[in-house]
Amino acid sequence: MIKRYLLRWETALLFMLIAEFAIFGMINPRFLNLSNLLYSTSDFAQIGIVALPLTIVIIAGGIDVSFASAVGLCAIVFGIANFFGMPLPISILASLLTGAMAGLFNATMIHVSRIQPLVVTLGSLYLFGGAATVLSGVVGAGGYEGIGNFPDAFTSFAYVELVGLPAPFLVLLVEALILFIVLHYSRFGRSVFMCGLSEHAARYSGLRIKTIQTITYVMTGVFAAVAGLVLSSYFGSARVDLGTATLLPAITAAVLGGASIYGGQGSIVGTLLATLVIGYLQQGLQMSGVPSQISSALSGALLGVAVALRHGSAVLADFIAARIMATNRKRAAS
Repeated sequence: MIKRYLLRWETALLFMLIAEFAIFGMINPRFLNLSNLLYSTSDFAQIGIVALPLTIVIIAGGIDVSFASAVGLCAIVFGIANFFGMPLPISILASLLTGAMAGLFNATMIHVSRIQPLVVTLGSLYLFGGAATVLSGVVGAGGYEGIGNFPDAFTSFAYVELVGLPAPFLVLLVEALILFIVLHYSRFGRSVFMCGLSEHAARYSGLRIKTIQTITYVMTGVFAAVAGLVLSSYFGSARVDLGTATLLPAITAAVLGGASIYGGQGSIVGTLLATLVIGYLQQGLQMSGVPSQISSALSGALLGVAVALRHGSAVLADFIAARIMATNRKRAAS
């Protein structure tokens, strides 16, 4: 049992995270300050918030890169609703519904056009970004100007401490728990894995593949809205470009966490750990005095190596399994 867990990729990610703490702690002891470790999560929690549902989309055999613009679009919708005096709960609901509609739009376009999901969602990336820019002009916030003047109850949320944790990090953990249960302990989760492993087998099993994949895209849109709301609270304004910086880190977190781009493989725990690895890597390099340009290059290089190791370990595991099976056959034959 112990050997089984030690050989899992999530264990390797945990060791990576511990190694980061050890290395950056030696370079700058302030890095290991508990307060610093907790509150620095507010700087990268949004990456995990969108990476977790993206993992489910990838497992189901799809891909969605439009979430980066959906974050800004949902934030702008919230800002406009607030600007026109809508109650805070209604404004939040409008943002979440916008995210759901964005995900539904992607799924519908993919299934109707039968074009590759990457191509469709790449188009949506620009479509949602343009729509957000146009909508921001409704209230006179042209270009990438922000929409502000939010209620204090909203702007203070990102800085509130709940059960000893920063609110954005707590949102990420609660989301991870919910999606973990949905993906690994529900019939829907098993259907998601089957769709990614083999659409033909899933179809012959009576699964509604289009419905399942549509739900995964809608989930990504809704959580893109959640990320937009968290970022709007954190910065005190809703801007078109709020989600721009989440695109590559979120995809990296999903892949580094164990999601296969071919579908049928992935882990919520792995993506959560990968988010922490990516976030603390950036924080550690900054606290070590590394310039931001070099920090980005080092982060990209290290993450590239980690992803290569991830796929290398998968190939090695398959090779070992094949050798064991061959050995067992020889023993049985003799």
